[in-house]
Amino acid sequence: MIAINDIHKSFGDAHVLKGITTVLETGKTNLIIGQSGSGKTVFLKCLLGLFSPEEGEIIYDDKAYSTLSGDEKRDLRQDMGMVFQGSALFDSMTVEGNVRFPLEMFTKQSKSEMKDRVDAVLERVNLIDAHHKYPSEISGGMQKRVAIARAIVMNPTYLFCDEPNSGLDPKTAILIDDLIKEITEEYNITTVINTHDMNSVMQIGEKIIFLKNGFKEWEGTKHEIFKTDNEAVTDFVYSSELFKKVRQMYIEERN
Repeated sequence: MIAINDIHKSFGDAHVLKGITTVLETGKTNLIIGQSGSGKTVFLKCLLGLFSPEEGEIIYDDKAYSTLSGDEKRDLRQDMGMVFQGSALFDSMTVEGNVRFPLEMFTKQSKSEMKDRVDAVLERVNLIDAHHKYPSEISGGMQKRVAIARAIVMNPTYLFCDEPNSGLDPKTAILIDDLIKEITEEYNITTVINTHDMNSVMQIGEKIIFLKNGFKEWEGTKHEIFKTDNEAVTDFVYSSELFKKVRQMYIEERN
C-alpha cells in the first residue's frame, strides 16, 4: 500500500501537484489518468522518489519516505519495479541480458541463481524461447513483456508502469493489461499505472485516480466511473462516441 497525504510539487512558479491525497492499494491495479499537463508524470516521479514534494508525505506501507536515511531510500527503490513507456531495453543486450541486468547491479546472486530467476520470470511472461534474441529481433509486444520480466525479476513490492500500452495494437495491449493484472494479483504487488488508454481503464481499472490541473478531481473503480456525474471525468472518458455508447448501454442495463 502507498498512502499519499496532501502532496504539493512546484517547479518555479508552476504549481504542478496541488494537495493530492489518496491510497494506492496492494494487490490491485491503481490507474492514474488525466489529460496532458494534468500532473500524471510528476505524480508518478514523486512516487518513484525522483521528485521530492515540498509539502505532504508519501508512505510506503509503514515507511514515510521523508524520514528514511539515504541507505533506506536505496533499499526502498530496490523494492520498486518500473516498466517504461518505450520499454527502455538495452539494444546491445539479449533478452536474457536485459532481464538479468538488475540482478547483476543490485544482488550478489551466483550466476546459476541469476539464470534460474531469469528463466522463471521469462517463463511467467510467456517468453520461453527468446533468451538469446536482441530487442531488434522481437516484436513491440514481446519487448513490453521483456520489460515486465525485468521489472519483476527482483520480486518488487511496488510496480510502476508508464503508458505500458503505448505503440501497441489493441489486441496486444489487452494481453499486456491482462499480464500486468495477473502479476499484480499473484505477487500481491502495489501496481500503479500511468495511462491515457481508456481501454485499459475499462479492462483493469480496479482503482482509478483522475487528475486535472494538478488536483485529484475524482477517484473510483471502472464500474463507478460509469455512474459519476463529475463533468470533468465524463468529458475526458467519453470524448469518443464508442465510450458514450458504452456508458449509455451501462445506464440502460442498470435501469
